[in-house]
Amino acid sequence: MRAYERLIAYTAYDTASDETKSSCPSSEKQLVFARALVQEMLQMGIDDARVDQYGYVYGTIPETVQGAPVLGYIAHMDVVDDVPSAPIRARVIENYDGGDILLNAQKQVVLSPKDSPQLRDDVGKTLIVTDGTTLLGADDKAGIAVILTLAQRLIENPQIPHGKIRIGFTPEEEIGRGADRFDVTGFGADFAYTLDGGTFGEVEYENFNASSAVVTVTGRSFHPGSAKNRMINAQEVAMRFHSMLPAAEKPAHTEKYEGFYHLTDMNGKVEQAVLRYILRDHDAEKLRRKEETLVRTAEYLNGCYGQELVQVQITQSYRNMAEALGPHRHLIDTAYEAVRQAGAAPYSVPVRGGTDGARLSYMGLPCPNLGTGAHNAHGRMEYAVAQEMDQAVLMLEYIARAYAKRG
Repeated sequence: MRAYERLIAYTAYDTASDETKSSCPSSEKQLVFARALVQEMLQMGIDDARVDQYGYVYGTIPETVQGAPVLGYIAHMDVVDDVPSAPIRARVIENYDGGDILLNAQKQVVLSPKDSPQLRDDVGKTLIVTDGTTLLGADDKAGIAVILTLAQRLIENPQIPHGKIRIGFTPEEEIGRGADRFDVTGFGADFAYTLDGGTFGEVEYENFNASSAVVTVTGRSFHPGSAKNRMINAQEVAMRFHSMLPAAEKPAHTEKYEGFYHLTDMNGKVEQAVLRYILRDHDAEKLRRKEETLVRTAEYLNGCYGQELVQVQITQSYRNMAEALGPHRHLIDTAYEAVRQAGAAPYSVPVRGGTDGARLSYMGLPCPNLGTGAHNAHGRMEYAVAQEMDQAVLMLEYIARAYAKRG
């Protein structure tokens, strides 16, 4: 089975995580998918495949070379809930001609090279797309599909030299909690790679520093007919709060190393309103200043109203992995060479996001990130390229072969 066929099978599982829930996993449907993956792994011969009480899936591909470093491959099971995530109706487009792709005639949803210029590199390839009503879930089911396709290949071909390979699939990555309960000690890898990137050939080793913030506004309600000088509408205070943040530092206006404030959710009534933000910056000091801006804005508004209406709760999510990976340059060099052997030119860009690997790198498991052939994540225009996913499988094999030589 090719990796893209596994991806299509996995799209049947709705695995959106839910940041409003404190449980792990935050949605029961992630556990359904986790159990299905364990069954698939057991059937292919990964005898120790299991899912723990938090929804993390682990398994081992036994070594064919003794004494080699233990290598880990990691991907995440959840998808975002920012756009509809079910039912996903994946469609295969063979021999893509380079033009517009009509995903949904009724809604006039079109995947076009004008908006997705990377499509120009995909002419003649096989694409997996949506029907324009949901995301595809290739972030990160493409990573899972690539890892398990490699696992099948190695188990069926024991002549391929490789050391012990540990597999890990995490819940909760999309809400910044994917590494929270990852059993680094039990995983037992010397180092690892996450498969959670975009275009095949990406080798990512620097990413955003990240925080999340919950802004809670408490209002005061009276009958609108007698509210003069008494009512405080929490929704209006919340809108005022948001309007005071730097207008140019939003995702729609930033790129490369520029950080941002991103309002992900807002709801409220007169008596209470809640704003949820994610804060991002490659520079840790700049991120700290963004956090301070939220706090100072709340203090200013509280001063205007003469009471504590606005409260800000900030939570650290992950850090830039570049510092933690500095002593482990061999991981980048090995990945570069593996990409070349799989038929592409490797490249690195600063990740405008984060992966479980960023957190894991600071938990003692050095873990850069690799591209899978998935594109346009977190939206209805998401698609994957079958040939790039095939190349990703070969890349992982070449990485495993390279570290087997150290055995």
